Formats: sequence, C-alpha cells, structure tokens
Amino acid sequence: MFPYAIIFSKASVMRLEIPDNNHIFVVSAPSGSGKTSLIRKALKELNSLKLSISHTTRHPRPDEIEGQDYYFVDKKTFRKMIEQNDFIEYALVYDKYYGTSKSYIENTLAQGHNVVMEIDWQGARQIRACYDHTFSIFILPPSLTTLRERLEGRAQDTIEVIDARMKKAISEAGHFNEYNYTIVNDDFERASAEFIAVLAGRITPTEITASRKLLSRTISAFNLSDEGTNNE
Repeated sequence: MFPYAIIFSKASVMRLEIPDNNHIFVVSAPSGSGKTSLIRKALKELNSLKLSISHTTRHPRPDEIEGQDYYFVDKKTFRKMIEQNDFIEYALVYDKYYGTSKSYIENTLAQGHNVVMEIDWQGARQIRACYDHTFSIFILPPSLTTLRERLEGRAQDTIEVIDARMKKAISEAGHFNEYNYTIVNDDFERASAEFIAVLAGRITPTEITASRKLLSRTISAFNLSDEGTNNE
C-alpha cells in the first residue's frame, strides 16, 4: 500500500453552478512531471487565468509563497475547516492534508476568471462531478527513467520517498485517459506552448496530430493501455 489516501468532504457531493463563460481547468500529473512549472508559465501568459490556491498542512518549500502557492495552515485549523464543510474536496497525502476551498473557487469565477486547479486524479473526478464547464488535462513525463532523474535532481527526498513516488506515478499514469487532453512534457518549451494553446482554446489540428504521436510513444514507455486515448 502507498502512504496515500484521499477523503472527500460532504460538501463535494453538491452540484454547483458557475457562469457559462467561465471554466475550471483541472491539471493532474505524477510528481516530477513538471505540472507546476507549466501552470506558472501559463498564469504569466493568460490574464484571464487564475490559480486555485489550496490549503495544506505541509511546510512551504524554499521557493513557495504564502497565499500565492498555498495557504499553509496547521492540522488543527485544517480539521476545523473540514468540520465546517469549507472544502470541495480534501486529501491526505504522505501524512499532509491538501484541500480546495469552495468559497475561493466560486469567488474567483464570479470575478470573471477561469480557474486552473492542480489536483490529483481522484480529486479531478470529484471536481467534474461538482462543476459544469470543467476541462481536464493530464501531464506525463516521456518515460519513467526521465521521471526518476527529475525526482533525484530535486535533491529534496530520500531514496525511499523517491521509490514510493515512482510506484505512485505508475498507478497515477494509468488514469490519463479519464482526462480531456494529455500533454507529454518531454521538452518544457514545446509542452508549455501546447499547454497554453489548450487553455486558450487555440490548439491546432497539426499540434493535436503531433501530440498524439508523442503520446503514443509515451504510453508504450509506461506500458499503459491506449484504450480511450484522448487528444481527439
């Protein structure tokens, strides 16, 4: 068993309305796939896009800013928010809580912005159940070898934690075909251009064809089934 679990709040079963012209973009990926870097660049490029800032009980990393990357709270505060049904969904990941605030999402949408959410595949299922106008994107590294190199290059985790992340990545990658679109982050600039094009609704047929070919190779590298492959 992986040291990972997810628990959905009672509030998450509610069907919530959002303005017709606004969208929620759900982005998921195994740790080390580069999704955070892709999202950060997209936020600089697209003025209409706002990040869903989650609450978490883990400590901030050196480059993370309170209220910009996460709201960092202690477990007592987080559990009180659970009791008050403040979260659309929340998860316990490696003994650290993460949660998406319902009021934050709804206020941001009401201001006329699209929202991008960095969330795992289980949370993505719940968000799709709660909100219309949700578009989901899955990010994959080109291979397991590349993924391990990236995780080791961070110099943040022990070998045991990296091994656990690798096992979890294989499991997570198997859910890519639940998403509307999958991007392979083999080259950051290329993947970033594709990611922004998808968010902006200007992806071209030529780009989609190239993306399918790269995705097909990555599916083979991960030994995944291509049944129901997206990017159609």
